[in-house]
Amino acid sequence: MKILITGAAGFIGFFVCKQLIRKGHEVVGLDNINDYYDTNLKYDRLRELGVVRENAEKFGQISPSKTHPGSFSFIRLNLENREALPKLFQTRKFDVVCNLAAQAGVRYSLENPESYIDSNIVGFLNVLECCRHHNITHLVYASSSSVYGLNKKIPFETTDNVDHPISLYAATKKSNELMAYTYSHLYGFPTTGLRFFTVYGPWGRPDMAMFLFTDAMVKGNPIQVFNNGQMERDFTYIDDIVEGVVRILEKDPKEKRNAKENYKIYNIGNNNSVKLLDFIEAIEKNLGIKAQRELLPMQPGDVERTWANVDDLIKDYNYSPNTPVGEGVAHFIKWYKMYYGVGGENEY
Repeated sequence: MKILITGAAGFIGFFVCKQLIRKGHEVVGLDNINDYYDTNLKYDRLRELGVVRENAEKFGQISPSKTHPGSFSFIRLNLENREALPKLFQTRKFDVVCNLAAQAGVRYSLENPESYIDSNIVGFLNVLECCRHHNITHLVYASSSSVYGLNKKIPFETTDNVDHPISLYAATKKSNELMAYTYSHLYGFPTTGLRFFTVYGPWGRPDMAMFLFTDAMVKGNPIQVFNNGQMERDFTYIDDIVEGVVRILEKDPKEKRNAKENYKIYNIGNNNSVKLLDFIEAIEKNLGIKAQRELLPMQPGDVERTWANVDDLIKDYNYSPNTPVGEGVAHFIKWYKMYYGVGGENEY
């Protein structure tokens, strides 16, 4: 298939592109490479996909991969660009679109709310409009476990009420689901929203707990542990997320749905809630470093516990993420040491 992946220089987008290329699809990756976190990490991910940084830095220019001729190309573009995005759809004639681009981060949404509206609302509307006008057979898009807000019912199910988001980031993700429902209803093309649960692993974002804890411990700095460590997360390893995304992208949604099911939501999580303190202990074990812990109160926008019910994913796609946290943490630590040259590691 011809597939557009937005957010291709991001953590999840990078791995989804990599897997789709391996499977022989013709992939175009799109990203605006914003500076929310270190852009060098984003360019290095693209380099792994065979895209030269000099080319990736240019806006609006398609850059074919040097190592994957005909299978992968990259374009730097803002989703909010209402002229360039439709032209891309018109010239490349995609079959399927996977929207993983978004302004990420719960806490950052308290500081810079405008960027979330621009990228997550305006940008997503442009994607929907392009899918509508260019015969896209399936739109798969990233939502988030944050839409569940302060939901007390555990585990979280896609049928739960999600009308009370406690961060603007969560509100934009819930808005995406509503917008997708409207377009599926009005224009009849299938949309599938994926609520990701605390994704971690090699090449992960520097603003996420996995990276922040590891980086602080290696540098001898204290780690900030919010809510005095009394938090639990459904930590989901990157390979498990990607497997779920790719299975859904490759499957004709019409095989799974009747005419009334153009719109669908799935949780993708490890179906297990892990205590934050146990997660920290796994990092300590793999680094051989005892963390200095700075216990802090709960941050605005955070929730105490997440846990994904993935029964629908099992029923429709015969798939359930299952990588143990200890295994996933070990992979991340090995990558971190290689990437940053810690302890003589030079190979991942």
